[in-house]
Amino acid sequence: MLFRHLNSTLIQRLSQTPTVALLGSRQVGKTTLARGLDLGKPTHYLDLERPSDLAKLADPELYLSGFADQLVILDEVQRLPDLFPVLRSLIDERRHAGERACQFLLLGSASPELLHQSSETLAGRISYLELTPFQLPELTQPERAMQTHWERGGYPDSYLATDAETSLQWREDFITSYVERYLPQQGITAMPIVLRRFCSMLAHQQGATINLSKLAGSLGIDGKTARRYLDLLEGLYLVRSLPPWSRNAGKRLVKSAKVYWRDSGILHALASLPTLEHVLGHPLCGASWEGYCIEQILNRLPKGATASHYRTHAGAEVDLVIEQPDGNISAVEIKRTLSPKVTPGLIESMETLRADSGFIVIPEGESYPLSKTVSAISLAEYLQAIP
Repeated sequence: MLFRHLNSTLIQRLSQTPTVALLGSRQVGKTTLARGLDLGKPTHYLDLERPSDLAKLADPELYLSGFADQLVILDEVQRLPDLFPVLRSLIDERRHAGERACQFLLLGSASPELLHQSSETLAGRISYLELTPFQLPELTQPERAMQTHWERGGYPDSYLATDAETSLQWREDFITSYVERYLPQQGITAMPIVLRRFCSMLAHQQGATINLSKLAGSLGIDGKTARRYLDLLEGLYLVRSLPPWSRNAGKRLVKSAKVYWRDSGILHALASLPTLEHVLGHPLCGASWEGYCIEQILNRLPKGATASHYRTHAGAEVDLVIEQPDGNISAVEIKRTLSPKVTPGLIESMETLRADSGFIVIPEGESYPLSKTVSAISLAEYLQAIP
């Protein structure tokens, strides 16, 4: 079992807040992390997808009030949104009585936006954390593990599989379970084959600005439906939309978000790329590497930092613009080469962005300057340098 960096943060939040929501996509390791916590007090676990556990909550106030001195873990909490007002009542009742507040750890596969009731009823009583698939710095010997991590992605059962075939089969089954069972549970009534095609088409446009009307027309659905599908995939932590950089820069800027599948292993399965050799020989290779690096970087950024992409209609672009809380701006280009070059487009973009520094992220090797303001740096070293 690999140590998750979020473990210490989760323990700290549980010491500060009566309710913590640990969110992330399915099979990412939320239950394993939660059940492995050592808080020095008893823990009671309920899986709301298990009928026997769900039946215990027929009268949730009566049942949960018996565990006031324990940590109660409620798994797949999005299946029972009516539970949130009860949790608020139990927390406040103990507080008003001057007793130790009830403590709950909620595990869910949907974002706070999809769990909007928790935001309303537990305001001031809940803290949110996201658990991602394994990130590169969490792995043993990250630089050696990077190729396998990029190929298989970071879902524990995929990355830790005994061989590439088993890993691919797990990812195929994961996708099938989403399009045939989990997405329909979220209210999508489309045929599974349509959802699968939608996901595959998104995969082949990895890192592109998506024309949803054109995509919808290819599937025989309307643009609003396609937007709903995309928003749901993003809310379920499967897809990321990287917003465009927007300032009054005096240039014609592309104002659409770039869309990425967050896990490279899922991307490769959707694109029918079974091995790393297939990935390296496919036109999707560059976009896959770009999305992989962006996901690793964004999950390491400090609180308050913002990320966007920059592109003009004339063709100048920067893959990732990072604005730190102190106002420092970095322009990050991602290249799958060991001999990168500073292009006039990058220099022009940095001037418009007023970037303090520029980086070209490469797969491996020592960092070295390419100009006064731009350096080449390996992904592993760049991740270590993020404060």
